[in-house]
Amino acid sequence: MGMTHMIDEPTIDPAKLGALRQELGASFGRMLGYFREDGEKSIAAIEEGARVRSAVALVRPAHTLKGDALQFGAVMLAEAAERIEVAARQAVEDHVYPDEIVAEVIRLRPLFKAAVDRLVRDASPATVLRRAVGFGRKAPVRG
Repeated sequence: MGMTHMIDEPTIDPAKLGALRQELGASFGRMLGYFREDGEKSIAAIEEGARVRSAVALVRPAHTLKGDALQFGAVMLAEAAERIEVAARQAVEDHVYPDEIVAEVIRLRPLFKAAVDRLVRDASPATVLRRAVGFGRKAPVRG
């Protein structure tokens, strides 16, 4: 039961993204670049922590990824990272490894890729241009 097709559209909160773009202005592209690099590092660290079965190693990168994802309105990615963070913190306290998060760890990379692709698409001048050209026409309704 593949979930990749479901990841596509609900990855970004448009209101949050709009507010951030307004706030950052010309710096948006640069900040998106940082999000991409930092997210890649966080995910690699989470995957490695999962590989060596270290709950301690999961906490910080999951927390970082959650915060960065929320800043960009990448809600699904943030929620997955938060589930990993919460389970890892609890596991550290209980001195166990949270095996139940394996599925979340596996979902992170495709969620991250979908969020970044969507953000890049939304940030590209071509998208802005297409929107301007399409002004006044009724946009197709997606359901």
